[in-house]
Amino acid sequence: MGNQYAIGNKGGHPLFYKTIEEMQLKIDEYFRECEGRPLLDAEGRVRLSKYDEPIYIGCKPLTITGLALHLGFNSRQALLNYQDKNEFNDTIVRAKAFVEQYAESRLFDKDGNAGARFSLANNFKGWADKQQVESINTNLNYEIPTTEDEIDKRISELINKTVK
Repeated sequence: MGNQYAIGNKGGHPLFYKTIEEMQLKIDEYFRECEGRPLLDAEGRVRLSKYDEPIYIGCKPLTITGLALHLGFNSRQALLNYQDKNEFNDTIVRAKAFVEQYAESRLFDKDGNAGARFSLANNFKGWADKQQVESINTNLNYEIPTTEDEIDKRISELINKTVK
C-alpha cells in the first residue's frame, strides 16, 4: 500500500486512507480476489458442477487478517484499532460483517466448521463458546486433601453422602 496518509490527522499514526471511498475500493478488491475465477473449458465456456453451478478456482476464505493485510495494515489488530476512527467505523464494520457472514455459513460445512467457530469466537462479539457451571453450594469451604489418609477419608465421606 503506498504512502496514503490523511491530511490533518492530529496525533498518532498517519491515516492510511484519505476517504471512505478509497478504503471501500480496496475492501471490494479484497472480496473480488477471494471469490476466485470461473474454471473455463477449452472453448472458453464456464465449467459447471454436477449441480449445474459454476466451478470457481483460486478461491480464498474471507478472513479479518486477510482483509487487514490487503488494506495495508500490519495486523488484524491494527484494522480493529482503525475501526475506532469515526469516519471509517461504518465501512470497516460492514466489511467485517461480510467476513462474519462467510464464517457463519461455514458452520454448516463439515470441513469448515472448526475454523469458522474459532474465527467467530475470536473476531466477533457474541460468538464466544461459553460453558456455564452452576454451583450447588455457594458457601463451599473445601480443603484439598494432601495425604493418602485424608484422600481415603474424603472418598468415604463422598460415598456415604451419595449412598444416603
